[in-house]
Amino acid sequence: MFAQNVIKQSWSVPAGFRRSLPEGILRSLSDLVRSMNCYYSNLIEGHDTHPVDIERALQKDYSSNTHERNLQLEASAHINVQAWIDEGGLTGKAVTAEGIREIHQRFGKLLPEDLLWVEDPDTGERIHVIPGVFRERDVRVGRHTPVSPGVLPRFLKRFEQVYAGLGRAQAIGMMAAAHHRLLWIHPFADRNGRVTRLMSHALLLETLDTGGIWSVARGLARNVGRYKTLLANCDLSRRNSLDGRGNLSEEALVEFTVFFLQTCLDQINFMESLVQPDRLHHRLFNWAVEEVAMGTLLPRSEFVLEALLYRGVLPRGEIKNLIGVGERQARRVVSTLIDQKILTSTSQRAPLSLTFPARLAPRWMPGLFPEK
Repeated sequence: MFAQNVIKQSWSVPAGFRRSLPEGILRSLSDLVRSMNCYYSNLIEGHDTHPVDIERALQKDYSSNTHERNLQLEASAHINVQAWIDEGGLTGKAVTAEGIREIHQRFGKLLPEDLLWVEDPDTGERIHVIPGVFRERDVRVGRHTPVSPGVLPRFLKRFEQVYAGLGRAQAIGMMAAAHHRLLWIHPFADRNGRVTRLMSHALLLETLDTGGIWSVARGLARNVGRYKTLLANCDLSRRNSLDGRGNLSEEALVEFTVFFLQTCLDQINFMESLVQPDRLHHRLFNWAVEEVAMGTLLPRSEFVLEALLYRGVLPRGEIKNLIGVGERQARRVVSTLIDQKILTSTSQRAPLSLTFPARLAPRWMPGLFPEK
């Protein structure tokens, strides 16, 4: 039942967007959601890099503090990998050993050297993490001891056999199990959590055609204690003869599955309410009117944003007639909006499109992530 609801709602959300918002707006929204997904996935691991700082990193504006700069580079790497996934780079191979290895390899090769080392909690030994290379030593994760390095290829092959090629309903119903199982196998010396959440993102993208406009990572991070507890419970041995037929607790896996799918539904509903066209128009238009009143934007800028919300892109030559000003004033309006990083264009002559800057998310997309 949960899987059916996820399928029904997750299909209706992007379909509803496409009926009411132009493709250019959807692309801009997905860029913002990508930063949000990166923020929450890293937050689960204890790395708090706000989307505003992530946005700065994407513009090569790094902190002078080495630790903060490294976290910005980490976030930029995460964004890069997710963009590759969103563009179809992992289609058909999200649950394959090849695909999982490539996620890790693409992520790791963009990290600063300082973040490619982990410390053995028992011995204090520093271990170098090689991007895309499966671990070569035994590890312990909380109460769980993952499989030994020698059998990793066999377990990943079995993982692929179980989770690849499923129908849509089966794939959704089994997604939480795949999420847990990859973490249980723990194929890499580090970054297994992020790799697993990127794998789940790819599965949702491919199975439900999410368009990258909602993310389960936000829901997992907002309930991180329960997320980690339920995951850990899945590692427990079966309780009795009624608790499944394998070595691990089936009851615990069912409980995690319900939590995971309910989290998906919660995030679908959240994004659906957030980007309803009338509400989105109201927030952006009122914000622009306020900025014009304060002198931050030039008069009639609000009508440029309004037109872009409904059309997606605007040829520059249409701006003067659209807002009823001369050509020179139209250029000034556009220039100010570009300087504020609200409009973007591929060249000085190319059509204009709207962006969703992270710094404006508290007003434009309230609740998407905490205000900085």
